[in-house]
Amino acid sequence: MSVTPGGDVPGNLGDEVTGPGVFVAVRDGYDAVYAALPRSGTFSRIWRASAYGGDFPAEFAHIGFLTTTEGRRLVDLLGLRDREVLVDVACGTGGPGLWVARRTGASLIGIDPSAAGLAAARQRAAGSGLGQRARFELGTFERTGLPGGTAGGLMSIEAFQYAPDKRAAAAELFRILRPGGRLGLICFEVDPARTAGVPVLGADPVPDYAPLLEGAGFTVEAYEETPGWAERVYAAFAAIIGAADTLTREMGEQAAASVVAEAMVTIQLKPYPRRILAVARKPGPP
Repeated sequence: MSVTPGGDVPGNLGDEVTGPGVFVAVRDGYDAVYAALPRSGTFSRIWRASAYGGDFPAEFAHIGFLTTTEGRRLVDLLGLRDREVLVDVACGTGGPGLWVARRTGASLIGIDPSAAGLAAARQRAAGSGLGQRARFELGTFERTGLPGGTAGGLMSIEAFQYAPDKRAAAAELFRILRPGGRLGLICFEVDPARTAGVPVLGADPVPDYAPLLEGAGFTVEAYEETPGWAERVYAAFAAIIGAADTLTREMGEQAAASVVAEAMVTIQLKPYPRRILAVARKPGPP
């Protein structure tokens, strides 16, 4: 799904970036994983139990580490109004964004470079009764394809660390957010010393996102480490590595290699000093 330093880690994930601004390896890895998820009960069981403790509603399940406690904290800080437009960038199969939309009454626009993820998100929206106020479109952090001021609120869960050009990404998020609106990020800080020369993570590592957000024009209102993240991350990835053979049989070689590669890189290199929740406001009246 993300990176490999080569050698002992499976996969062939380079630093090639597409014109719209996404690593080919990240896009292709997620396409393979999203397509394979329905046929892998093992991955679903491991992830639900280890990554977020089984406390996220099954209809909005995801392949990140977001818990319902973190989601409620994010919703409170975003301060979305009923029927406001929420944009979820790097939405994947749409689970967290749809969960927030249901809780807040917001309309949802999901943006992601993975066609497989978007297809699954559309099905999920229809199945959860949110199809009339959710749409999902191809795009990236750097190029969302949305008009300026579209979003009353923005969110992105555990994906911003993969943006090839994070300054360009922050500028794009600032552009599409209305004045007075807020951006909520949950993502991993990346240690440049541990990721030097590593594909994807080593391309534009950011150890502290607050200065980057301020440089884009945002006012940072909250910046905090999420509690208990390391235990869940390492437990989930250790379980993925332990189940590698089963995952290969269930998911196919490409998808399994992608998830196992990310697990091995994370455990071997420990590239993430912290997992943070940041909320930043675009200045101006609502």
